[in-house]
Amino acid sequence: MSKLRAGILVISETASVDPSTDESVDILTQVFGNNDKWEEPKAIFVTDDIGQIQHSIKQWTDGDDFLNLIVTTGGTGFAKKDHTPEAIHPLIDRHASGIVHGMLAASLKVTPFAMMARPVAGVRNKTLIITLPGSPKGAKENLEAVIQLLPHACVQAAGADSRSIHAGGIQKLERDAGVTVAPEDGKVGAAIQPHTHHHHHNHSHGGHSGPKAHTNPAIRPQSNDPKAGPSLRYRESPYPMLSVVDALDIIDKESAEPVVAVQPINETLVGFVLAEDAVAAEAVPAFRASIVDGYAVTISQNGRNEKGVFPVASVSHAAPATIPLLKQGQIARITTGAPLPPGASAVVMVEDTILRSMTEDDSEEKDVEILTDEVKSGENVREVGSDTKIGDVILRKGDVISTVGGELGLLASVGCRKAAVYRKPVVGVLSTGDEIVNHDRPGALKHGEVRDSNRPTLLSAIRGSGFESVDLGIASDEPGALEETLRGALRQVDVIITTGGVSMGELDLLKPTLERSLGGTIHFGRVNMKPGKPTTFCTVPYKDSNGRRSFKSVFALPGNPASAIVTFYLFVLPALHKSSGFQSKGLPKVLAVVEHDIQGDSKRPEYHRVNLRVREDGRLGATSTGGQRSSRIGSLKRANALLCLPASDRPIEQGCLVEALLMGDLVGTVKNGG
Repeated sequence: MSKLRAGILVISETASVDPSTDESVDILTQVFGNNDKWEEPKAIFVTDDIGQIQHSIKQWTDGDDFLNLIVTTGGTGFAKKDHTPEAIHPLIDRHASGIVHGMLAASLKVTPFAMMARPVAGVRNKTLIITLPGSPKGAKENLEAVIQLLPHACVQAAGADSRSIHAGGIQKLERDAGVTVAPEDGKVGAAIQPHTHHHHHNHSHGGHSGPKAHTNPAIRPQSNDPKAGPSLRYRESPYPMLSVVDALDIIDKESAEPVVAVQPINETLVGFVLAEDAVAAEAVPAFRASIVDGYAVTISQNGRNEKGVFPVASVSHAAPATIPLLKQGQIARITTGAPLPPGASAVVMVEDTILRSMTEDDSEEKDVEILTDEVKSGENVREVGSDTKIGDVILRKGDVISTVGGELGLLASVGCRKAAVYRKPVVGVLSTGDEIVNHDRPGALKHGEVRDSNRPTLLSAIRGSGFESVDLGIASDEPGALEETLRGALRQVDVIITTGGVSMGELDLLKPTLERSLGGTIHFGRVNMKPGKPTTFCTVPYKDSNGRRSFKSVFALPGNPASAIVTFYLFVLPALHKSSGFQSKGLPKVLAVVEHDIQGDSKRPEYHRVNLRVREDGRLGATSTGGQRSSRIGSLKRANALLCLPASDRPIEQGCLVEALLMGDLVGTVKNGG
């Protein structure tokens, strides 16, 4: 039999920067070397980041060139930054609780503190994964406890015929593995030294408030297979609770980078961000133009015009035309914006003239008297390029083409026909749940049915934010149906927003479907906020029609209407802004005066829906829209801002100045002074 392949994933902030500080790899490599069934293991170093850990694991498990065994070291304790179990657990297809128990039994013989670790073991695809402590000594003891039995597990996980492997009975397996049989007194033979506790990071923390579980998670290991049914569903969330700030940092890091596209200069350019400087192709003005209504004149050698009566030789309007040369002693009637005749040096305002005679048919001015000789050369004239010269940078990379119209008008004025901008992502909205029906379905609701308010609300918010939206409809709660719908959505849009299916119910299958069926990476699954605690962010691998591999973002938002719209503005909008090249991401933040006492949540920061108005004193005043229950869509009526309330038992008192995120237009007027 060819040797088995192993990998060591070192999870350490220090070693990820300087691998020379690590001692575990050499020690674990020696353990593998003491057993002739293993190749020398590979090793990589990552930080205590769930996304990095999962990405590294998938590189070793999800391709044809998979490893037979992955051992991780580090991040299994109780420190706040220890996320290894939370990163590994969702990736497991089949848990190996026996390995965990074996390591624990051996570890507890060494120290009672073995129960302070939190190991995970199981199979992903054809690879066995085991988490080890960060201590080199503890990692060595754990691996030595199971190393002789691991080839048997790895061979089976890789697809070997189980019947032929077990043909010789258990005693043959023990002999082949070189292990001793446990004596009747329960002591384990020296060749089997189980090490590590069995606080198996089970997906069973009781996601909602309620009775406390009194059973050890190790006796009820769960699968994250969406086809497993209610008896094997997650019973507690495996995802650490992140702050809003940390969640936004992850979104900014993982969201797609901007892609450059060339767009024509027209009204469809509004809302785009320039991907490169815009340069004037033409001068503005492109000709010498008058800035007043009056008469074009020549200037004498003394540098001033002459007073007197002059014949009107021609007329220049602000329209394309051939204009004859203006000779000395002649004047030309000219309108604002019209080109100066060749030979003209300045323009005398009509206010400084008197009409002396008309042509015989009274259709045109014949003679006009100039009343002033104070007009200098170039007076009342816009010279060529005086506004913009050819080659001038008129807009900078990163400038936004706003709805005000100034940027678009400037581009049009200098002869630009196309502009390089960052492409805006197309966003699809999908509702999930068999109880959801279209909002406009005729007839009364059946018992348990709910009209879908999330899709029209989110589609409106997306379009109002300047992005193209696609209605993806309603997906069934059946795992296969949900997977099929999501795969179709990945072909249609750049970003997927789903609502519902992210809590702890037996039919809340979105997270496991994204992980297992679509091969996605869930970067976070819980956020410390109200509303919106179950908000989930995931990236899913995708291959386009040209075979190029990339990732698409999926935002799985809670199903309650208020939660869905709040989390859209807090999390999805910044991601869309990043992928569109915006330098300022998310909603603008302002300060507002609270117009009455407002009680927030005692445990979680709250984003309270308010109506923001411009007060007569010029400051912004915030008034609550009423009850803030996450299912109450009425709290969004007249809401144009989210008041950012800290977790506190005490209310925010009237008159306090509080940060608010502006969602919509402001109303109100400042009172005139005096």
